[in-house]
Amino acid sequence: MNKHILNIENQTIINDNIKSNIVELLLKGIITSKASSKELIDQIEAKKRCKKKLITWFSTQNIYYPNKLNIEQTSSEITAQYKAKLVSGESLIDLTGGFGVDCYYFSKQMDQVYHCEIDTNLSRIVKHNYKQFGIENITCIQESGITTLIEKNQHYNWIYIDPSRRDDIKGKVFLLKDCMPSVPSHLELLFKHANNIMVKTSPLLDISSGIKELSHVKTIHCVALNNEVKELLWVLERDYNGEIDVKTVNITKKTNQEFNYLLNEESSASALLSEPLDYLYEPNVAILKSGAFERLAEKLNIFKLHKHSHLYTSKNLIDFPGRKFKIERVLDYNKKKFKKEFKEDKANITTRNFPETVNKIREKLKLKDGGKGYLFFTTNCYNSKTIIMCNKL
Repeated sequence: MNKHILNIENQTIINDNIKSNIVELLLKGIITSKASSKELIDQIEAKKRCKKKLITWFSTQNIYYPNKLNIEQTSSEITAQYKAKLVSGESLIDLTGGFGVDCYYFSKQMDQVYHCEIDTNLSRIVKHNYKQFGIENITCIQESGITTLIEKNQHYNWIYIDPSRRDDIKGKVFLLKDCMPSVPSHLELLFKHANNIMVKTSPLLDISSGIKELSHVKTIHCVALNNEVKELLWVLERDYNGEIDVKTVNITKKTNQEFNYLLNEESSASALLSEPLDYLYEPNVAILKSGAFERLAEKLNIFKLHKHSHLYTSKNLIDFPGRKFKIERVLDYNKKKFKKEFKEDKANITTRNFPETVNKIREKLKLKDGGKGYLFFTTNCYNSKTIIMCNKL
């Protein structure tokens, strides 16, 4: 961490070049005192990446930025706010602190927060930034969180851990046992120091796999932002052996789409099938990730088009956690019939449980992307290939 980056001259250079082309800056270079051109350009590039993801950091003066990889790997402010609402009490320790976004929001819910980061330079950066925010209840510890647990032998209300999904040998990994640190290998140690543990994992982790690797899972949160799954949160409670609660949320600009159920309800649920009625529904990705295909239909009293299509329909419009459409027409998948009924040269196409790809359909039907019409290519309850023409609500 070069503290000269924070002087007025260099901060002015960074802020004046936020909209500059990084490649051009690299070729031209930046002449300044007590900071290299590369250091300044790294700050500019990292700050650029925070403009939408970390607006509090971006809009605060004298923030020091780590390398762009740390920015890419950190939680967004929106998801950090969500997980902070799940904790409360006197103390929380973050074993894999990173850039400190999660701890920033945990500090608003907890009396005392401990930020552990094995990267000494990153730990110093985070400590400096907390001072700019005026935060006084976060202690930055420059060492491994696992080491801190063992050496300090302290009890906390919560332990939070976001294990690294990169391995020097395997590259990107997704199983919890392959992440660093390995949560399954350290569960006994973690429960020795806290009754409650929150684990953040890759959205690509299979939920059934995570359940097998962990123990005492109380709640699983599938968190999506603007219909993109960002993280899975696993809340573990010491000695808990009850039913697992699954909470799905898709956070959008207008609202939070939520759907909750007990995990074992899905295996016993059975959705009724129907031909397309007046309205069509497409679940958000958080629900799809959770696997609540049957329970969704049962709980909302709607029908599925096909057991494997994961599209839903109803006679009356309902408040649905996903996209909603008014069905205008239903056609058999036949090129000649389609051309008679659909006169536009553009359409928004979605396929669900259909043998052809979107690109193949566009080529076959001579359709460009866009327009006002929405076409769903799917299989109906009679196993026939079907086109559903809709307007988005």
